[in-house]
Amino acid sequence: MNQKKWMPVMLCAVVCAFVIASCGCVLPTTTPSNKLTVFAAASLTDAFSEMAQAYEANHTDTNVTFNFDGSQILRTQIEQGANADVFASANTQQMSLLQNEGMMNNSSITIFAQNKLAIVVPTANPANINTLSDLAKPGVKLVIGNKDVPAGVYTQQMLNKTANVSTYGATFKNNTLTNVVSQEPNVNNVVTKVALGEADAGIVYVSDVPAAYKAQVKLIPIADDVNVVAQYPIGILGGSKNVQQAQSWINFVTSPAGQAILLKYGFMLPSTPTAKTQTATVTSTTLSTTTAAPVAT
Repeated sequence: MNQKKWMPVMLCAVVCAFVIASCGCVLPTTTPSNKLTVFAAASLTDAFSEMAQAYEANHTDTNVTFNFDGSQILRTQIEQGANADVFASANTQQMSLLQNEGMMNNSSITIFAQNKLAIVVPTANPANINTLSDLAKPGVKLVIGNKDVPAGVYTQQMLNKTANVSTYGATFKNNTLTNVVSQEPNVNNVVTKVALGEADAGIVYVSDVPAAYKAQVKLIPIADDVNVVAQYPIGILGGSKNVQQAQSWINFVTSPAGQAILLKYGFMLPSTPTAKTQTATVTSTTLSTTTAAPVAT
C-alpha cells in the first residue's frame, strides 16, 4: 500500500484517539458487575474490610460495599427503606426486630461470631484502673454505650451480674454508674474519649479498638463470671435483589477463611466450647497495630 493510501487510515486513527480522550471514554474493563451492600455493626469494620479484599479476589464480578454503624442505627435505616442485601448485627435483639417486621430472609440467618466485653483505659492509665472493681472508685470518669447500642445493653447485663458475686457486692453497680460521665451511641466514641484523655476508662468489646487508637489505649479483661458473651447474627434482607451474592458472602464469612480473619481481630467462634478456649487472648498489654481505619460500633 502506498503512502497516499495510508494517510486516511492514519488520520482516522488519530481522530478516534482524540474523540476518546476528549469525551472521557475508556475501553471496556473487568469492572465488577454486581454490587453487594452489607450493613454491619461497626465493631466488624476491620475484620469485614479484610474479608472483602479476600472475597473480591476470588469473586471478581462482585464489589462489596459496607455501611458500618451501631446495630440499632442500621436497623432503623433498614426500616426506613435503606437499600441493603445483608445485615450483620452485634446482638440478636436488632436482628429479631427486623425479623418480627418481616424484613429478613429468616432461613439465611446464622450466628457467625461471638464477642466479649473489656475495659479500655489510656496507655498511661492515670486513674490506675487494673480490674473491674476499680471502676467503682470515687472520682473515676467512666464512658459506656447508651441503652440502645448493643455494647450498652451488654454493659448493663454485665453490671447486673456483679450483684451476685461477692467480689463486687450489691452496691458495685450503682457506684460504677455514678462514675459514668457519658453514654455514647457507639463504641468508637467510647474509645475516642478514652484515647483523648476525656475519660479514665470505658467499656467496649474485646475486638473493638480501632487501629488508629491502639497505641493510645490498652484493654483490661473482665472476668468470665460476670462477663457477657455477645452473639453476632448475619442474614439476607428480604428485599435483596442479590440473594445469590448475599448468600455467597455469608458462606465466606462462616468459612474457615472468614472465621480465621474474625479470630485475628479478637472475635470468638460461634461454638461455645471453642469460644471459651479463646477468651484468654485478652491481656492488659497494649494491642498490636493493624492496618484498618477507626470505626464506630
